[in-house]
This record gives sequence, structure tokens and C-alpha cells, in this order.
Amino acid sequence: MANDVVELILADHRRFEELFRDLRNRDNDRDKLLGELAALLVAHAEAEESEVYPALKRFRKVDDEEVDHGAEEHAEGHQALLALMEVDDSASQEWEDKLEELVQALNHHVDEEERTILNDAREAVPEQRRAELGAEFVRVRQERLDAGCGSIEHVRELVKATGHRVD
Repeated sequence: MANDVVELILADHRRFEELFRDLRNRDNDRDKLLGELAALLVAHAEAEESEVYPALKRFRKVDDEEVDHGAEEHAEGHQALLALMEVDDSASQEWEDKLEELVQALNHHVDEEERTILNDAREAVPEQRRAELGAEFVRVRQERLDAGCGSIEHVRELVKATGHRVD
């Protein structure tokens, strides 16, 4: 089903992987790609945390601790994203190192989320409810994208709000 929340989240995960591949290529416009990644990553996380995660916690077969852990990993991802965004020279070794830290943090989260939360949701949440959640996920994600959620200022606010260190 096209608006199944699980499928929509998985599609974003695949897009993150494509963007990472493109960001590793020094011949690409890394600043533009990083802007796209930042916007999608933040909008995706905010839509999951506001619409999807709270709804999934209502289903007994979806592990609440995994859902809470997913939100914690979003905060870690935002911190790694901010560290990359704050490096001025996208041709520098520091930029490369920060990109790999972000890739590692995000790949860990994606892998865990797909194996636990999303598999549980696919089994425990009725198809109609997954479609409703999908519509809400898309709506909130688009609202956040339209609001410029990938700006460095907004990412700084997210990191600050979760109590992580901001340099």
C-alpha cells in the first residue's frame, strides 16, 4: 500500500542511503546534498516522533523501549548532523570524518528501527491504521520541510533542546 507508514519510512531510509553515497563523492555539490539530507532527516525524525512513535506505543506488540530508544537515536543523529553542518570546508578531512560519524549513527538507527519497531508495526498494526499513520507522517514531514527544518539554526535548536553539547 503506497501510504503504509512502514513503507514510507523505509523509502526515506533508502533515500538517506542514496544521499550518503552522493555525499561521499567529492565531485558532487556537497553543500546542496547536505542541505537536502538535513531537511529530510529532520522532517523525517520530527514526523516519526510527533505522529508515528506515540501511536505505535499504543500497540502491545510494539516495544515501547525500542520506540523511546529510536527517539534518543534521533537526538544523536541531529548532533552528528550539526557537527557536519558546522564544518565550513566540504573538501576537508574533518568534513569527511564528520560525514562518516553521521553515516555510522544513522545506519545504526535505521538498522535497529527496521529490525524492531518497523517489523513489529508491520505485524501488530492493522493495514488501515498504518495508512492513517502514513498520511499523518507525510503531512507533518511536508509541513516541517516547508518550514525550513533543515536549517543549521533549527538543527542547533534541536540539539540544544535534547541537552546535547553545542559548541
